[in-house]
Amino acid sequence: MQILIKMYHMLNKGKNLALTVGLLAGLSFTACQNNGATKSEQVEKDSLEAYVDERIKIYEKVKLTTNINALSPSERKMLPLLIEAAGIMDELFWKQAYPKRDSLLSTIKSENTREFVRINYGPWDRLNGDKPFVTGIGEKPLTGTFYPLGMTKEELESSDVKDKYGLYSVIRRKEGKLVSVPYHVEFANELLKASNLLKEAASLAEDPGLKKYLNLRADALVTDKYEASDYAWLDMKNNGLDIIIGPIENYEDKLLNARAAFEAYVLVKDKEWSKRLAKYVAMLPALQKGLPVEAKYKQEVPGTDSELNAYDVVYYAGDCNSGSKTIAVNLPNDEVIQQKKGTRRSQLKNAMKAKFDKILVPISKELIAPEQQQYINFDSFFANVMFHEVAHGLGIKNTITGKGTVRASLQEQYSWLEEGKADVLGLYMVTSMLKSGDLEGDLKSFYTTYMAGILRSVRFGASSAHGKANMQCFNYFKEKGAFQRSEAGVYSVNFEKFESAMNDLSKYILTLQGNGDKSAVLKAQQERGIIGAELQADLDRLGRKGIPVDIVFEQGVDVLGVK
Repeated sequence: MQILIKMYHMLNKGKNLALTVGLLAGLSFTACQNNGATKSEQVEKDSLEAYVDERIKIYEKVKLTTNINALSPSERKMLPLLIEAAGIMDELFWKQAYPKRDSLLSTIKSENTREFVRINYGPWDRLNGDKPFVTGIGEKPLTGTFYPLGMTKEELESSDVKDKYGLYSVIRRKEGKLVSVPYHVEFANELLKASNLLKEAASLAEDPGLKKYLNLRADALVTDKYEASDYAWLDMKNNGLDIIIGPIENYEDKLLNARAAFEAYVLVKDKEWSKRLAKYVAMLPALQKGLPVEAKYKQEVPGTDSELNAYDVVYYAGDCNSGSKTIAVNLPNDEVIQQKKGTRRSQLKNAMKAKFDKILVPISKELIAPEQQQYINFDSFFANVMFHEVAHGLGIKNTITGKGTVRASLQEQYSWLEEGKADVLGLYMVTSMLKSGDLEGDLKSFYTTYMAGILRSVRFGASSAHGKANMQCFNYFKEKGAFQRSEAGVYSVNFEKFESAMNDLSKYILTLQGNGDKSAVLKAQQERGIIGAELQADLDRLGRKGIPVDIVFEQGVDVLGVK
């Protein structure tokens, strides 16, 4: 323990206390346990274990399956290879999120706590503001493992590092100087193994588009050059299998929202559902022109070579498997590719149905007014989620103030606002297409299901971009009278004011993005990206009723029955 204390003082000299405690946490509580915990430490340990015993109940287990018989013999042979490659992304994400996983787990006796660490990819509760839940663990460092402990934004910005904000590199301190290390160097062994697995799968692929993509993606993993594989992925049209793999989203970088985290989805296309979705992307340019915002914020023309496809997801790995589980994907993120080629919006139908049945329907029965519960249905939920992804292609990618791209100008404030934009513009798309006759359904169903969806997503908490986005939407719509809350704590939609609030919020977000004013976006988050006491009491009621917040998966070759 004395050695630990000396290390603590050495590391803490001139550095942030919470970050140092977080780094040494795995060692600190091991040392205390080995030498006999004090009474206060034991009380803290008991308290945290009780916390975990309650929090682990917020996750509902779901088996990820699909109709394997619909796959060809060669596709069935490919599937285990793709899942193994995805598993490597899972290990790489652990290195990014909490590299001392094994030493941490070895010190924990409570099986619930061990499982909660696995669910959260570390000792911080991702759906409760990254609250630490292991004795001795401090706050989650904003730097993660992307940057040196204690490094500030200002230090990086004033340095001569060439790749300061690179998606595919880490920043390290060598001989007192900050240096950039590419992912393909930092994680060379793991990425080479994953690359070889993709090439082996490519050798079995019957579809030429899939074969080309897998080979190019394999090369990208070991070079950090992803552009060619992104284009090849968009060019695929007839593949039955798919894999999204690599460093993709930058939510995990809490300091700058710049560096990408590793993840993978292994997907089986539902070709019938995909055909039904094909027509909507062609409508993006017309919808862009009709956006409820000044003309200067909608001059860009969205790409129309995008695809909408429905899939069964059979394996999640890494970033997408941490915290709230993604049920739809819109990629690639590269703004240049988006404008030249478009994107692919992948609807993860089986995961979506699980969330609808196990979470959204029970929430609706508890929080939506009885007379409006008739409007809750899966088709509306599916469409709202789908058009959220399509709506990422609408709006503005480059600021009108000369500050470069919206992503670059807003930095760590970008993701939550972009998710909020996609939410409200997805609803705008639904409304517009219902009026034009290009979409069938009842507007009341879409709006009421959307309201229930807000109440579902705000439970993801303030550490989630989607959670912040939905908090803003909830508070904005509340201000505009788009819904009412009864004394009994149930919500009813005001359908006329809902549409008006939707248009006002669309204009507000697009203006913030186009101006590229990060301080104004931060102010918006501080004012509206919060859960008030009244809403929190309603959400607590959901917890007492045992309604899950999210899902975790039983997945892999054994669950699928493939070898």
